[in-house]
Amino acid sequence: MRKLKIVNRLSIVVFSLLLITSCNEKKVSKSSTLLATNTRTSADYTLDTNKGIINNTNSPNVKFKSINIGDCQWTDGFWADKFKVAEETMVPYMGELLTGDVGFALNNFKIAAGLKEGKHKGMKWHDGDFYKWMEASMYIYAQNKDEKILKDLDDYIEIIGKAQAPDGYLQTQVQITDLERFGDRQYHEMYNSGHLYTSACIHNRITGKTNFLDIAIKHADHLYKVFMPQPDHLKRFGFNQTQIMGLVELYRTTKDKKYLELAELFINMRGKSKVVPDATASYKFIGDMVQERTPLRKSKTAEGHAVLALYFYAGAADVAAETGEQELIDALDRLWTNVVDKKMYVTGAVGQTHHGASSHVDMIHEGFINEYMMPNLTAYNETCANVCNSMFSYRMLGLHGESKYADTMELVLFNSALSGISVEGKDYFYANPLRVSHDGYDPGNDTEFDVRQPYIPCFCCPPNLVRTIAKVSGWAYSLTNKGVAVNLYGGNLLTTKLLDGSALKLKQETQYPWKGSVKVTIEECKEEAFDMLLRIPEWASGSKIKVNGSDAKVDVKPGTYAQINRKWNKGDVISLEMPMEVKLLEGNPLIEEVRNQAAIKRGPVVYCVESPDLPKGTDILDVYLPVTSKLTATYKPEFLGGISTINGNIKIRKDKKEGMYREMKNMEWENYNAQFVPYFAWANRGEAEMTVWVPVLMK
Repeated sequence: MRKLKIVNRLSIVVFSLLLITSCNEKKVSKSSTLLATNTRTSADYTLDTNKGIINNTNSPNVKFKSINIGDCQWTDGFWADKFKVAEETMVPYMGELLTGDVGFALNNFKIAAGLKEGKHKGMKWHDGDFYKWMEASMYIYAQNKDEKILKDLDDYIEIIGKAQAPDGYLQTQVQITDLERFGDRQYHEMYNSGHLYTSACIHNRITGKTNFLDIAIKHADHLYKVFMPQPDHLKRFGFNQTQIMGLVELYRTTKDKKYLELAELFINMRGKSKVVPDATASYKFIGDMVQERTPLRKSKTAEGHAVLALYFYAGAADVAAETGEQELIDALDRLWTNVVDKKMYVTGAVGQTHHGASSHVDMIHEGFINEYMMPNLTAYNETCANVCNSMFSYRMLGLHGESKYADTMELVLFNSALSGISVEGKDYFYANPLRVSHDGYDPGNDTEFDVRQPYIPCFCCPPNLVRTIAKVSGWAYSLTNKGVAVNLYGGNLLTTKLLDGSALKLKQETQYPWKGSVKVTIEECKEEAFDMLLRIPEWASGSKIKVNGSDAKVDVKPGTYAQINRKWNKGDVISLEMPMEVKLLEGNPLIEEVRNQAAIKRGPVVYCVESPDLPKGTDILDVYLPVTSKLTATYKPEFLGGISTINGNIKIRKDKKEGMYREMKNMEWENYNAQFVPYFAWANRGEAEMTVWVPVLMK
């Protein structure tokens, strides 16, 4: 009897506890309950239907907002040609690499999923490279609607889903080799996470499907569960932090604020700890190298690995777009200015050295060194860093709506980004120096070479560049509170809606960047007045704007957006004329590496001279440019994919040059009419020497 009473009392206690637990669970949000059990999917959200590449339509602190993916399509000219190469060659060829036995990225997922036997191959960040290629494929699908692309992606997504651990974790190298999760920052788990989230969000926006998004949500929930409590051993965690950008896009897609909170946490974690070696990093991967010496909000100079830094800054800009935190925006303003005004090459490239030291004398790799220290022959300028420079600038354009950010985007796109891939679309550069000489210089590593490679074992750059080429039409225009801004010029058709919901259709016709004439025709618009903002590049002094053949009577100032506000009608034509003069540029006197040298630039395109356009056997270091040389541009539609070349007289030094130092005497010169080609097009004619900066002669 006594035993029965005890049992009854225990039953009552258990029942009471269950009741209390049930009541408490009802007080907890649905998302938190699902987080605890790792069962949440896209079905638990009302997903955002906006479809921007960075989906900032509802971001409260953004002045220039994204158009939807696919709203702008290239029709003819430079970017239409590049998109066609991306569609027909770049993306398919890269897919063959990554899904086959050369790039073996898909094989890694199959092994992790138990669908294939084998060992993990490739770099620790190779999962992220595959996600970037998937993203590029989706931008192509957004325009050509090729159902085979979608079917193939669904097959890959199914494999990725099977590779994912039950609790949401996903990193093939760690899973296949039984490494400790988050045991070393060099596993690049954060990098792979960020590209997963971004790619999944883009897939959802373009296709409306949620199969990929569900994988990303499950993964992000796991990341939140692991990192939000801030355990001591993970407080400094992070290397290449693309997860910040990815988490913000996941927040924008699902409206779940915890993803934004987690993104901000990863920003706040940097710069808190003492710069000493720990169990999660070798000595060379601490301090400025990974942006952990100084908290971001206190940073004044860009330091460390250029890709790590710029991905970090871009993610912070995404967070600032949502929070509006002024201290964060102020820091990003300082850092952008430091990069562009004191550490960026004339081509828009960044990351001056392969190995060196930061301004705080921390060892750094593939990154920023001191201000105005700009070597040419040993310049590293990783393609990823250059692309990241444009990504950061695009986000700053959104925050501030100022043309200088679009100027930098354009400079990168036409020069130091495109130089990373061949005209054909199948061979790649990792590093992008401004001078190549075979006279005693051999970097002797697997990322610096003078002939593009069909595959690079460190494969981060090629898919980063290809996805950028595939999506750049989405950067061409921005929506403003009062209308639309034209950021990039190229033949295209824009079919979109203004922020007030009204329809807008524009047709842009131009042969930019080879010609400076742009015609924008209004094909559909609302009856009420609205703004048309046209970017006037910093180099485009003397530009003029007409509407329907008459002076637009607006301020046309280089380095600003010209604002035309009026009631527009179908058939109205805006004409922009930008002088395309050939200009000689010189560097800041503090850049010792370019003292008494000149670079040639026409419009947004920087030029170089390379050995195929010189007499056989000419050393690139013997080329000099008279400042009085008459330089003329000629468009050659069948040459190197269709480019404008520049011709002019140069002088080639012919006397022997021996020894470390020598007396200047008995100098011999040969006059030669040389051809200069766009920097992005060099090394498409075999092994070559090349230089952007050329020593000048006064006559």
